[in-house]
Amino acid sequence: MVIDYRGRVKIALMDSGIGLLAATAAVRRLRPDADLVLSLDPDGMPWGPRTPEDLTRRAVAVAEAAAARRPDALIVGCNTASVHALPALRALCEPGIPVIGTVPAIKPASAGGGHVAIWATPATTGSPYQRGLIEDFAHGVKVTEVPCWGLAEAVEHADEQAITATVAAAAELTPPDVTTVVLGCTHYELVADRIRAAVQQPGAAPLVLHGSAGAVATQALRRIGELPAPDAPAVGSLTVLLSGREGGALPAAALHYAEGRLLPSAGPLADRM
Repeated sequence: MVIDYRGRVKIALMDSGIGLLAATAAVRRLRPDADLVLSLDPDGMPWGPRTPEDLTRRAVAVAEAAAARRPDALIVGCNTASVHALPALRALCEPGIPVIGTVPAIKPASAGGGHVAIWATPATTGSPYQRGLIEDFAHGVKVTEVPCWGLAEAVEHADEQAITATVAAAAELTPPDVTTVVLGCTHYELVADRIRAAVQQPGAAPLVLHGSAGAVATQALRRIGELPAPDAPAVGSLTVLLSGREGGALPAAALHYAEGRLLPSAGPLADRM
């Protein structure tokens, strides 16, 4: 059987590392038939410690590599890159390629009331960007910002011992009356169950976690006028770019997570160039 890829949906996602996996898996679940382009930057990761100017330069290069594959939309699967580089990425790609950034889900988390904790990288915690989101969307809701030292790096390298230690350390900083946790870094969604188990208090109502992956994937389809089709034939292709080079495979650490193991089931590689 010959598969005709013409007219198919193609979604690109970018990040310095595997933090994009949660959004990628969300796209795959919504549209199994979509061709996926994952553009990572192993030569320049991590982006977090870089200056905004340097981060933007790296992000633009990664986006250019993805844009060369002619996607219908580009998802920025990184909170930090969305904060600093989104204007430059939109100037590069739009209007031809819609660019969808990733914003911590503070607004929906606050709508539920209760005490909200925002787990984020130390650089984001207390930043004007995050404080602005709290001021805009968390009216009348108690919010605690929790810096998660080393958690993104531990997840990136699938370091089980470090993941356990860093999740436990962040849980110690989380007040016991918290009812909702915002996962303010895309890496954290890959270990959401472990975060839930660490924060959940015995006898308390089930803890609510808010990530961004599902909303970002839905928004990407909406921007290009496509609807979810979860029952579509799973024939979408998977292309992996590593600092602009076609790598052909996900980093080994990606397969440590359910979201990463979902992706190699994609169909044969193809593009529309």
